[in-house]
Amino acid sequence: MEIVTLVNWALALLSIGFGMAGWLFPDFTMSKVDLTDSGSTMGKSEIRAASGALFVMSGLGALILATPVAFAMIGFIWGGGALGRATSLLLDGRTRLKWIFFASELSVAVIALSINL
Repeated sequence: MEIVTLVNWALALLSIGFGMAGWLFPDFTMSKVDLTDSGSTMGKSEIRAASGALFVMSGLGALILATPVAFAMIGFIWGGGALGRATSLLLDGRTRLKWIFFASELSVAVIALSINL
């Protein structure tokens, strides 16, 4: 198996793994990113959807389709996360945790896009 295939599979599995945490364990995920649910359960719903199942399905979809474009979409999705995080760093203030998340999101995006486009 060639290195590009291994990296693509690793990034897809990483997406699935992180997504499963958000989807199935929203309280854990919310605690890690300093969020609270005000009682309406919309906070948990948002974490399950946007930080969870979205990433699970993107990883699964890439593995099922197994094309460079499908794996590049993982890069675009993580790139969207990096863009949102960069916006927060500029407008909402900087923290060490935000920088770590930003670096992680940007790294996945750059790797996935550079080897698949």
